Amino acid sequence: MILLIVALCAVTIVPRIIPAFIVDWLVLPEWCVAYLNYIPYAALGVLIFPGILSAVEHPIHGIFGGLFAIALALLRVPLFFIVLGSIVFIYIIML
Repeated sequence: MILLIVALCAVTIVPRIIPAFIVDWLVLPEWCVAYLNYIPYAALGVLIFPGILSAVEHPIHGIFGGLFAIALALLRVPLFFIVLGSIVFIYIIML
């Protein structure tokens, strides 16, 4: 059983560690780097959007809350106040 655990650990850790060493030698074109910079935002959007639609009774309230959070983010409001403001905003529109 221990041998199996060690083997599985080696199999999963090798593909995760090797790119960390290779990326220093790799020179990517500027368009590729720009493309890769958008991956965290896309992944975050995919994780957050379903929660926006299902967190409240009516999905439209969640959409309004998300739009309010985007507006606050564009105004460079600190993250804590974006979250707090969105919660208060949804609470008010649900009354």
